[in-house]
Amino acid sequence: MAIHRLHLHRVRGLALYHATAVAIVGIWGLTFISTKLLIGAGMAPQEIFLLRFLMAYAGIWCLSKRKWRADRWQDELWLLLGGVTGGSFYFLTENMALEYTLATNVSFLVCTTPLVTMLLSLWLYRNVRATRALVGGSLTALAGVALVVCNGHFVLHLSPVGDLLSLLASFSWAIYSLVMRRMADRYDSVFITRKIFFYGLLTILPAFAFRPWQFDVLRLLEPSVLFHLLFLGLLASLGCFAVWNVVLKRLGTVRASNYIYLNPVFTLIGSAIVLGERLTPMAWAGMALILGGVYWAGRKKENGRA
Repeated sequence: MAIHRLHLHRVRGLALYHATAVAIVGIWGLTFISTKLLIGAGMAPQEIFLLRFLMAYAGIWCLSKRKWRADRWQDELWLLLGGVTGGSFYFLTENMALEYTLATNVSFLVCTTPLVTMLLSLWLYRNVRATRALVGGSLTALAGVALVVCNGHFVLHLSPVGDLLSLLASFSWAIYSLVMRRMADRYDSVFITRKIFFYGLLTILPAFAFRPWQFDVLRLLEPSVLFHLLFLGLLASLGCFAVWNVVLKRLGTVRASNYIYLNPVFTLIGSAIVLGERLTPMAWAGMALILGGVYWAGRKKENGRA
């Protein structure tokens, strides 16, 4: 009886982490809309990133213990890498890609992140195994992403620069996930997240040497601008980054990363509600494939934690 209760408690705990992963990816899917609206208001991508991470850093500083540095200088370098790959470099490459290629191209290529993460994990860790469920579910979800981002419009627009930037963003987030896997057992989630925000802010500053700040500071108090910045900074960054690091630790890097396939689903639904964009039968079919693929990929336990 005690063993049964322990098993039931463990299953419920895992279900909670899976639900949390869906909620986080849902929020991140809506950030594309907020970013798009802020860019439409005249803000540059690096300005948006700087403000959202400043708010997140200020918030998490109030919550974290006054631990200034990692225990080892090697770990400090790993956290620096995390701040670059999960912060400044990732957001810059993703947003810059939108200037060179179609948003559909960016959405699809960035959603290859789970596949890239799986391949890197298979290469770096011997205890990670690619099961049929994992591979089949991942490919099914990726096919669904292709249908969702097309949403009834088959447009082939190859842009070497934009597509390369999108792939770099995908590769960057995959590396970030592996860095978090390495740090999760050594430090608490709040400390790790605070360091990620700090190094993300630090490494975004050189971008302003090439594209100086231009947005009128007084406009930051406009209700629409302030709302979207608070959403990006406090919820999508402060809240989601900290909790996502816990999810990565509990579910494993590969299993958690598979939920990123749901990102365009929430973006599309949010766009339909907020921006009035139309959902086509192709989009609905794509969402069904994504949901089925994510379920298929996660229903069987991998041999070893990814």
